[in-house]
Amino acid sequence: MSAPVGPVNIMAIRHAIQRGAREGTLVGIGAVAADTIYAAIAVFSVSAVTHFIEGQVDLIKIIGGVLLILFGARVFVSHPHLEKSGQSASVWSDATGAFFLTLTNPGAVLGFVAIIGGLGSWRPAPGDAVGALGIVAGVALGATGWWAFVSTLVSRFSAHLDDRWLERANRIAGTLLVLFGLGIFIDLALAILV
Repeated sequence: MSAPVGPVNIMAIRHAIQRGAREGTLVGIGAVAADTIYAAIAVFSVSAVTHFIEGQVDLIKIIGGVLLILFGARVFVSHPHLEKSGQSASVWSDATGAFFLTLTNPGAVLGFVAIIGGLGSWRPAPGDAVGALGIVAGVALGATGWWAFVSTLVSRFSAHLDDRWLERANRIAGTLLVLFGLGIFIDLALAILV
């Protein structure tokens, strides 16, 4: 969910270019905080209502798969823009901005619900707080690792980055989201065939 290049990625990339990987990562951690909140809401909500939706698992997977494919397609065709010159805001104001941008993005919570709902039997059983916390921790650690990786990469190769590079990154992220959505449909088809 952190990979598509949007406003938060642009802020983090700008900080990494201008001030180094540490500041880029710190900006990204603002988004990680919001992603972790949404992951917790999604995993505990999906687990809490599992008893009521046991018969609707296939429908949830279909809706989740469609949402992921649509979101991936939108990311794939987007055209982000990066300005290397100029002065960025402070790392703390941009990290706070990244938190609120992510928190107010309705696609973020829908994406997490779609992904967690699409896990099917890999989703923690109702009442499995340890499993649910494991998924939330995985989201937090994975997203933090993503921001550290991107910020380090950007700070090392900042002279070679341009809008075309951002578009390629979005094409890769969009393709992966679409493939994950298609994987949900393949899983459904295999379940029907078996």
